[in-house]
Parts: sequence; C-alpha cells; structure tokens
Amino acid sequence: MDRFFKLKQNGTTIRTEIMAGITTFMAMAYILTVNPNTLTAFGRIDMGWYSVFLATALAAGIFTIAMGLFINFPVALAPGMGLNAYFASVVLSSASTDKPFTWEMGLTAVFISGLIFILLTVTKIRQMLLDAIPDSLKHAITVGIGLFVTIVGLKNSGLMTVGVEAGSDIPANTYTDVLSFETVIHLGSLQNTDVQLAIIGLLLIGVLMVLNVRGAILFGILGTTVIAMLMGAVDFNSISASQAKWVPDFSEINFVKFDWEGIAHTGIISAIVTFTFVELFDTFGTLVGTATRAGIMKDPVEGKKRVGKAMLVDAVAVTGGAMLGTSTTTAYVESTAGVAQGGRTGLTAVTTGVCFLLALFLAPVVALIPGSATAAALIVVGVLMLQSIREIDFQDMVVAIPAFLTITMMPFTYNIANGISFGIVFYVVLATIANLRGNNKYKVHWLMWVLAVLIILRYIFLGSQG
Repeated sequence: MDRFFKLKQNGTTIRTEIMAGITTFMAMAYILTVNPNTLTAFGRIDMGWYSVFLATALAAGIFTIAMGLFINFPVALAPGMGLNAYFASVVLSSASTDKPFTWEMGLTAVFISGLIFILLTVTKIRQMLLDAIPDSLKHAITVGIGLFVTIVGLKNSGLMTVGVEAGSDIPANTYTDVLSFETVIHLGSLQNTDVQLAIIGLLLIGVLMVLNVRGAILFGILGTTVIAMLMGAVDFNSISASQAKWVPDFSEINFVKFDWEGIAHTGIISAIVTFTFVELFDTFGTLVGTATRAGIMKDPVEGKKRVGKAMLVDAVAVTGGAMLGTSTTTAYVESTAGVAQGGRTGLTAVTTGVCFLLALFLAPVVALIPGSATAAALIVVGVLMLQSIREIDFQDMVVAIPAFLTITMMPFTYNIANGISFGIVFYVVLATIANLRGNNKYKVHWLMWVLAVLIILRYIFLGSQG
C-alpha cells in the first residue's frame, strides 16, 4: 500500500490517510440527504427519492475511489450543489407548459455535457477555456450559484414565500402597476413548524461552524432531525413512502434513463451549456486549490499534469453519474477538510469513497431527515459559496458590472445560464470599449468573442425560456 500510494514519499501514513478520508466524508455526507430532496424537489419531481439516493451514494463512492486509485489524488467527488438545484428548477418551471422539460431530458443533458468534457479535456481545449474566462467572472459565477442555492433553500424551508396579493392578477407590465401590488417575495410564517425547524437548523450549523466542528453541516442536519422528532414533526411513514431499504436494491436505480427523442427541446441546449460552463469553472478551482494545499503543486509541471489527469476522471464522473441517475458529479471543495487533516494521497479519496458505499445501507435513516433540515444546509452552502465575492474588484466598472449581472441574474431570474450569459456578453463589450480608449489592461480572449456571439444568437433564435 505504501508503494502504490507513495505514502512515505508524500510524508504521510496509512492511519493519517484513513482519518483524513473519514473527515472528508463527514464534511460532505450531507449530500446524501440534500441531493435526493433537491432533485425530486421534495416529491414534486417523480425521479424517486430512493433512486436518487442510490445514484448519489454510488456516484460519490465509485468515482471518488477512481480518483484515488488512478490519479492518487486526495479529492472526493459527488453530485454538485447548485447544478442539482438548477436541474430541478428547469424541470419544475416547464412542467405546466406545452413542451415540458422532463427529468429524463435533464439526465440526457448532463450525459452530453460529460461527453463534451471528455472531449475538451483530451484535446486540451478545456485548459484554453479556463484561460479565456476572466477570474472576476469565475468568482462571480460561484457567488451567483451560492445565491441561487440559498433561494432554493429559503423556498423549500418556507422561510421565503413567492407571490403577489392573494386573488390578484398583475396587469400590464409597468412600473406603476407593479408598485400597486404587495411585495412579490415575503417572509414565511414563523408559526410554521417547518420554518421553525429551518431556523433551528441554521442556528445549529452556524454554532458548530463557529466552534470549528468538523462535519458541522452534517451534524447540524442530524441535530435538527432529532429536534424535529421531539416536536413530532418527523413523518416516519417517509421510509415506506420513499421505499428506502436497509439492503441496497439496485433495481431501483434510474439507470440510463435518457430521453433522446427530447434532444430537439430548446431547453436542452441551454441546460447542456449551463452544466458545461459551471462544471468547467467549479472543477478547476477545486482541483487546483486542493492540490495546492496538499503540496502537489510544489512541482508545477508534475502538479499540472496530475490536475489534467484528475480533470479526465472528473469528466468521466459526469457521464457516469448521469447514467446512474443523478445531476452533475464533480470534485468537492470539502476535500480540503481531509487535506487539512493530513491527507496527501489517493488513499484519502479511497477511504472517502468506501464510506459513501457503506452509506448505501443507511437509506432508511436518511429518509427520516425532514426537508427543513436539508433546506437549512442549502442556505449555509450559499454562505460558503458567497465568500468568493471578496476576489472581485467592484471599484473597476469593467469588472464590476459584468460580475454584478452574473451574480444577480442567477437568483432573480431563477436561471444560472442567464447569469453566465449576461456576464460574458457585458464583459466582452465593456472590456473592448475600455481597450479602444487606450486602456489595454483588459484581456479579451478570442474565445470570449465566440461565446458572446453564440449567446446572443441563442437568445435571438431560442428566446429566454427553456
């Protein structure tokens, strides 16, 4: 084992690596309950809670182990936050239309984006795209997704309600007409048990984080569940309703449930682009950041080579996760928790992956966790993602305006793709104008022009829906 994982060479031991792997698992185990609730929209999307749970545990287990065995990298993978919420929002928003975007179409879009990733990684174009997008937009995308995830958590918990005055219809879309109605966004009723539990969950997770407790989000969810049981707010029938089993029943998996006939749906193009863009930036930052903390980047040449190989495993994980029946599987920033514990090799990742596979036998326990507890976790994840805003220079309008539009358009239009699109187009225009005035400090890569043109054509010919 020492020879395979190069433990001595990396200054670590088997015990250290195993403890680091368990730490990483504790830090990201919340995804086991959050992802099934998010993708099924708490029962409003008929993917099947247990089916998504199986897909989540399997995808995280299999591809995290693969990262450890083939790349010797201490990075764990699992279905990503933000994109799972986007997946559900697209399906729900089109449910009542003439051409609904089904969850099968969503899995198809994820699968195709994975194939694109494999192609981009093998041809080295992926690295070129990462150089083309300015850092300010990369950080803005992370922040925007954080706010998007927060709104999902607020809505699911009942802390935020959306709608106009009961029984009213908004007339012509004018400023004065809108002002004559009540606020569109309201604070939920504090007498509601779900709202109360969400607040308790936020407090628990917040306190645990302040105390630097490892796995604060997971323990906060579990603590909220115990309190919910004491309040009589846990539905024990949820176990049978979700058909969760102590012994994994793999026949329940939504295996290769793709809808190739729906490939012509206008929404699938937007979904593919969104899955691809977000995963592109998210993975790069996570892999490089984790590699740097683990000391892998001390040798820049070898470090970049290993990050490139890790990107290929990540790309395969996207397609594999879609085949299992879950949204985009990606590298997790929580991997740094294990690195902080001394994890330096793939043995850390293998340990984390094994923990996820063992979690397959805990489905009934996970099914008891109330939605308000996972909603609180979503809100806190939003807090963590918002930290990237400090990397954006809001004193520079060429940077600030595109970044601001990227951040705000995601939650306010309830669409991640809109934020990315507005950010790219406005950056290209403003940076080009600034450069024409003699200020040549703004780099506008030719690929940014290509993306801007494609985005404009997309809105012209496909519209803003889908």
